Amino acid sequence: MGATDEDVAAVRTFNRFYTGVIGVLGEGLVRTRHSLTEARVIFELAQRPETEVLVLRHALELDAGYLSRMLARFESDGLVVRERAADDARRQIVRLTERGRKVFAMLDERSRAEIRDLLDGLPGDDRHRLLAAMRSIHGVLGDRPSPAGFALRPLRPGDLGWVVQRNGALYDEECGWDRTYEALVAKVVAGYVEDHDPERENAWIAEAGGVRLGAVFCVRRDDAVAQLRLLHVEPEARGAGVGAALVAECVRFASAAGYSEIMLWTTALQRPAHRVYERAGFALETEEPPVRRFGDVINGQIWRKKL
Repeated sequence: MGATDEDVAAVRTFNRFYTGVIGVLGEGLVRTRHSLTEARVIFELAQRPETEVLVLRHALELDAGYLSRMLARFESDGLVVRERAADDARRQIVRLTERGRKVFAMLDERSRAEIRDLLDGLPGDDRHRLLAAMRSIHGVLGDRPSPAGFALRPLRPGDLGWVVQRNGALYDEECGWDRTYEALVAKVVAGYVEDHDPERENAWIAEAGGVRLGAVFCVRRDDAVAQLRLLHVEPEARGAGVGAALVAECVRFASAAGYSEIMLWTTALQRPAHRVYERAGFALETEEPPVRRFGDVINGQIWRKKL
């Protein structure tokens, strides 16, 4: 199903709102006479000693005539120098002058100061939610962080709700399970919080570039046995070792906490996860008879590992 008119309107509304927040609807960017586009050109030119005009135009997706007129104004103001490339007269090179670099430094510092003021004016939790949402937008529309650079971290505010939401969404999309599975995940997460024993229970989020890639929980089943629960890895991070790292950390913690065994429950459907468990030293112990659960026929399995 494609985007609805309401979807398009929501994006346009957000664009107008955020443009107003960062102050680019006024006469100039960060209290200067330069427009947002002019500032983008100056910022781009400041990234290297010299830039080919054609490369600059393509990088910023600007009309050739519009960019040419802008560079002419910059040249008149003493901000840039344009010249033909020494090895090919057909190529035009542009570079910032000393004055141009001072303008860049001023724009950069004012931009940083305004953003810092914006963030400093927010309570800590709101600031974290804002930055996480921005990273999510960048992750969806831009280059996603490489899963190869992931790290494991403890839970932070908002992670528990994310675990419930992502489990519900992924198992609906990939397995066709209904909302009773999401309700089960919510109960598991609530139980983890209500009866939490920090000495014998823990949970981890896999993250890269501020984007959450997966999660796992280690909980107490009884005094001798730990249980691995709610392992999931986001689709774009699969095959990068995220699942193996989460399972290994869960096993390491269980062993250090004094358990003699760790177990998990899964289904026959989760074959990729089976390979992760096998490599971590788990062995399939019990095949449960088929039952109707989550709107599907489920073949449950119990896997165990001695510690």
